[in-house]
Amino acid sequence: MPSFRTKRRVNHMAVEMFDLVADMERYPEFVPLCERMRVRGRTKVAEGVEVAVAAMTVAYKMVSETFTSRVTLNRPELLITVAYVHGPFSILDNRWTFRPVTAESCDVEFFISYEFKSRMLGLLMGAMFDVVFRKFEQAFERRADQVFGARRPSGAPQPAAEQAMGPNSE
Repeated sequence: MPSFRTKRRVNHMAVEMFDLVADMERYPEFVPLCERMRVRGRTKVAEGVEVAVAAMTVAYKMVSETFTSRVTLNRPELLITVAYVHGPFSILDNRWTFRPVTAESCDVEFFISYEFKSRMLGLLMGAMFDVVFRKFEQAFERRADQVFGARRPSGAPQPAAEQAMGPNSE
């Protein structure tokens, strides 16, 4: 069964990244291949925990597929899990974890394993999924920079223009 796992340190707080991934309605604006996302409601199941049912349409060239999943947004544990409900997969398991590293950085871990029902669709889409998942992680980091502002890692040198002018110069 194909799977993909990545861990990436980003210069954003873990709660910010959690909120960014939890904002599924915005995915068509920045997630590669995401043509449409419909969240069919969110239900609070515990303090800080919601479950949403979402239908995502993924399109590539002439192929367009919609799949439905149950997304558990566990804010206290900074964990998002995705359980497959319906669509072109026979198996889909997806998890996001967000681990604070400093006050303004975190490690974001993304894991997905999947198997298509159709062998033909698996051959067509599967070869490209690895490339897409790599772009996927970069898309979320770029989106975080847009939404929360780009931040330099602690201790990183200031750009030359800021060094010369100072941070409060006009």
